[in-house]
Amino acid sequence: MRAFFNQLKNKIVRGMTIQDESFPEQYGEDYLEIDTEAGSKPRSKILIRPFVIKEFEDIKPALDALRDGYTIALVNIRPIKDKDIVELKRAVNKLKKTCDAVNGDIAGFGEDWIVATPSFAQVHRNVLKEPVKENVDGL
Repeated sequence: MRAFFNQLKNKIVRGMTIQDESFPEQYGEDYLEIDTEAGSKPRSKILIRPFVIKEFEDIKPALDALRDGYTIALVNIRPIKDKDIVELKRAVNKLKKTCDAVNGDIAGFGEDWIVATPSFAQVHRNVLKEPVKENVDGL
């Protein structure tokens, strides 16, 4: 880019015009203005954000964040669990449906927390395996 401007400067200093045959005609009088602020920057960082659900309506910000695709939601369900189990079930079902819609994952940890992730993340689950029982006869 610097070389181009130096070449343009040298031509102007020598008295040549922009309409010189070495300069493409399409760049003579028309120009294109580029707005660098118009495009939104792609989000490159992942946000892990806590949410507290006291009522069913409190689930909306967590759902919006999951749909946005850059947020892992840590949801504290203790207040709604103490208040109304039916509302808790509605909120958890809404979270499950949204996670399914965005190809995300959802899991509970502890008694009071739920983690919900968008499609790029997966919740690790410890799978407990039962020990293999040996038969007394050796079979």
